[in-house]
Amino acid sequence: MQTTFTPEQLTKPATKRANEILRACVHCGFCTATCPTYQVLGDELDSPRGRIYLIKDMLENERTPDANTVLHIDRCLSCLACMTTCPSGVHYMHLIDTARAYIEDKYKRPLSDRALRWVLARILPYPTRFRIALLGAKIGRPFARLIPDPRLRAMLEMAPKVIPPVSRNDDPQTFQVADKKMRVALMTGCAQRALNTDINDATIRLLTRLGAEVVIPKGQGCCGALTHHMGKEDESHATAAKNIRAWVAEMDAGLDAIVINTSGCGTTVKDYGHMFRNTDLAIDAARVSAIAMDVSEVLMKLDLPEGAPKNTKVAYHAACSLQHGQKIKTFPKDLLKRAGFTVLEPADSHLCCGSAGTYNLMQPEISKQLKARKVQTLEALTPDIISAGNIGCMMQIGSGTDTPIVHTVELLDWATGGPKPPALTAAKNTQPQVPILR
Repeated sequence: MQTTFTPEQLTKPATKRANEILRACVHCGFCTATCPTYQVLGDELDSPRGRIYLIKDMLENERTPDANTVLHIDRCLSCLACMTTCPSGVHYMHLIDTARAYIEDKYKRPLSDRALRWVLARILPYPTRFRIALLGAKIGRPFARLIPDPRLRAMLEMAPKVIPPVSRNDDPQTFQVADKKMRVALMTGCAQRALNTDINDATIRLLTRLGAEVVIPKGQGCCGALTHHMGKEDESHATAAKNIRAWVAEMDAGLDAIVINTSGCGTTVKDYGHMFRNTDLAIDAARVSAIAMDVSEVLMKLDLPEGAPKNTKVAYHAACSLQHGQKIKTFPKDLLKRAGFTVLEPADSHLCCGSAGTYNLMQPEISKQLKARKVQTLEALTPDIISAGNIGCMMQIGSGTDTPIVHTVELLDWATGGPKPPALTAAKNTQPQVPILR
């Protein structure tokens, strides 16, 4: 694609990077075949190619974004399926991030939009605040149908029936092992700590059982993805910087990996090197990105025994941030098979479930259509269990099916001697306090 940025415009790092990405695009349209919003809406401007044209025009002319441009940019899920499909290597993720930051800086949204984004940015990245909000949403959930705004209804409907108690395993500490094979730091996350504490508990049990010493670093928190995808760069970089400093302190003491069990976070952390490339944290950010790993990548390095219940059919949902963002496509399935599970895949495994961070809250109508499609293809497999590697996908799919959905690491923990995942027990909706692991 030909661009006409001026030399002065190209002195800005974000614009220079956007120019590189735009020039790689050859207008082929392969991306439209795997774009979820194009599949649902059928509008060229709701495809990656269409959005690229809008972004090019907006950035080149340095114009104030109009409502139509913002509408189509906002509808992007950042599923990154287009990056998997693209034969020219267009790095759409960095381009859409630049566009969102530009819109956040130049465009004044309607008051309701500004208020919603402000609330989400002030609540979701903070586990304690999020728990309080979930309690409020749980109380208001019976009245959701009376709320005219579909986004507010979606927020109430998202609240789980049971909010798990705080897990003390998420506190800063070290879980030591007798025969240490590696030392890793576990990113405990933010929203996941309020929505489902079983995932981190299972991850710690499994890693220590297989010989990994697990450190919960002091000072870590939200990866910054939630605010980053809203274009709020200052906020996202501030939370990311705290993580970098916390992890570098552990790296100086010897660290083999930073383990991330929420794939949306993993995609962002692995991009810290790019995010901080022009700052005084550039070197440390690059060091962090270099050893950030999805939990499945770490488990592939360890000796995972077989022990799953025989003939247990698991439908594996490939989170977009894992298969497209991190290019990890086989490891979770390989591990489940190695543990003894029968693994099934839906026909539309490349398409997004519609969760996409806060997308299901800000674009609920499109999100519901994608969820219905995903649930239908998963249930068509008649599985005993649905497995995923991202809390957002789990919440999204779980709200549309009676088939139990659990994190992949919970199944691997169960198969190697851990407790049966609470979601699979008869008392499905109870969340007993998990004892502290020492």
